[in-house]
Amino acid sequence: MASEREESPTVRRRRLAAELRRLRKESNLTTDQVAKALEVSQSSISRIETARQGIKINDLRALLTLYQVPEDKATDLLTLARQARQQGWWQVFGDVVPESFQAFVGLETEARQRRSYDMSLIPGLLQTPDYHRALVDAELINRTSEEVDRKIEFRLARQRQTLGNNDLELCFIVDEASLHRLPENIKTGQLPHLIETSERPNVNLHVLPFGTGIHAAMDGSFVILGFGAPDPDVVYIETQLSGLYLEQPAAVRRYNLVYEDLRAKTLDARMSRNLLAKLAKEV
Repeated sequence: MASEREESPTVRRRRLAAELRRLRKESNLTTDQVAKALEVSQSSISRIETARQGIKINDLRALLTLYQVPEDKATDLLTLARQARQQGWWQVFGDVVPESFQAFVGLETEARQRRSYDMSLIPGLLQTPDYHRALVDAELINRTSEEVDRKIEFRLARQRQTLGNNDLELCFIVDEASLHRLPENIKTGQLPHLIETSERPNVNLHVLPFGTGIHAAMDGSFVILGFGAPDPDVVYIETQLSGLYLEQPAAVRRYNLVYEDLRAKTLDARMSRNLLAKLAKEV
């Protein structure tokens, strides 16, 4: 249960960043003015305020003094900063998981709702080891067998952590094309696994059928993570080399609109399972 876990350090850093940005604006200071006061680069202040960089405790104390933050509030923020420096479970896989995706997993770990549309692939949280191994082999990257095994180990650990969190609502929209793209030797395991996972109480799996035609998400897959106050929602878009995060309210609203439009076009949960069962029988 999420309530029995410590909060993600990624979420703490994000929360601290938002508070520091708010305090600076309330103090009517620019990032350049703050950078000069702390004798650091303006880009460092910008990265701290967007949670792309942590902040040293001594630098935070100097910031809080500059912003004239009351002692009790300053104590809370210093505690938050120390907590943000702790390691998350996923960081032990740093040898095979890029930092951009580690940040995503840190957010995913603390989210209350995760909604995604996958255009070409089975979502990582729903992949069998054989399917994931096939994807890794197709990446055109030279990896040792040990590295491949580590990536699969990480994928399984992430599935246990996320699917096992009944406080997290998981909503998957899977394009029917990704089901037909499965190699025959992988379908026998992957399709029954999708059916089984879709029956979990916190999982909603819907297939977007071929007959949908052109739709608003033709440009690719995306994930929307919802947190609830005080943490704003975030959209994540994975690319070949990194990941793109969108937090601006207008951008999040746009992707929410697209997701709801897609959801209205999908098969319901029962019909989605029926389609999966039909495809499994055809193997």
